[in-house]
Amino acid sequence: MAAMTDLKRRVAIFAALADPTRLQIIDLLTLGDLAPSEIEMLLKLRSNLVSHHLRVLENAQIVSRTRSEFDKRRTYIGLHAEIFASLTPGDVAVPHRVVFVCTANSARSQLAEAIWRESSTIPVASAGMRPDAAVNPGAIDAASRHGLTINRESGPQSVGVVLTEQDLVITVCDGAHEQMDGRDDLHWSIPDPAPIGTPEAFERTISAITHRVHALTMRLRPVQAGS
Repeated sequence: MAAMTDLKRRVAIFAALADPTRLQIIDLLTLGDLAPSEIEMLLKLRSNLVSHHLRVLENAQIVSRTRSEFDKRRTYIGLHAEIFASLTPGDVAVPHRVVFVCTANSARSQLAEAIWRESSTIPVASAGMRPDAAVNPGAIDAASRHGLTINRESGPQSVGVVLTEQDLVITVCDGAHEQMDGRDDLHWSIPDPAPIGTPEAFERTISAITHRVHALTMRLRPVQAGS
């Protein structure tokens, strides 16, 4: 079979796995190789049905067959080792700096900056579309509970002062995203904890941002020379 592009391969894999029986077969193969007859027995399926499902999985390059070294008439079905990794989206080039933007630069973007600083060595900053006079005390308290540091001395900053063309700009509130009108690179729709103002509200914000930061940092890869 001709080599697939990454996107076509992912589509083929998802399509092939969108069947309960084939997913059961994959579950079995994550633990070890099996002969078709063993799959028939474990799943209580007819041989022709197992043959059909294995053919679909082979065409999608999810499994392959090897001949038994003992009984040359027998084959074993094995799962391709990289299959689950290939389901994930591609890598993201490492930016020069990450800048988190919200409306006031007093809570969400400040927390995102602090969380990023603890999660990555890539430089980070934050800014606001209409900066407040000071960082929200609830954000400072929430950061402190998690061992995070917010720089209160510099105070909220304006996007016009902070942003450069090389920044990866991530808006963490809907207002900033809609006001930036495409000038941001990514948008995370994080609810504003300030109107509620409770510790629980800020905890939910930290949890949501931490999840997003982790997901992004896991996909960052340096750009290869010549690419």
